[in-house]
Amino acid sequence: MARVLIVDDAAFTRRMLTDMVGGQHEICGEASNGLEAIEKYKELKPDIVTMDITMPEMHGIDAMQKILDYDGNAKVLICSAIGHRAKVLEAMKKGASDFVVKPFQKEQILDAITRLL
Repeated sequence: MARVLIVDDAAFTRRMLTDMVGGQHEICGEASNGLEAIEKYKELKPDIVTMDITMPEMHGIDAMQKILDYDGNAKVLICSAIGHRAKVLEAMKKGASDFVVKPFQKEQILDAITRLL
């Protein structure tokens, strides 16, 4: 069982991810922007972070880089819309562990978490 930090600016998406993942893994926290994600990561030390790319305050790729600077072993699962393909590729080059494209299915998320463990 992984401890998962869910990061997305949309409350609906955070709730959906919590519902999908919560039965099999522990949701240790949520963040609604990149700045919160960094703070929560340092505080909670999750096993995996699900990270949206486009968010207010600080984008997901920038937050991911700061998390990886803090902890080089951090596992970040990018969850982004297909329209952001270039951004997903950028995130992978900069250290993302894996990605899933919105809209995603429960099995896709759980499979990705399993791969990262």
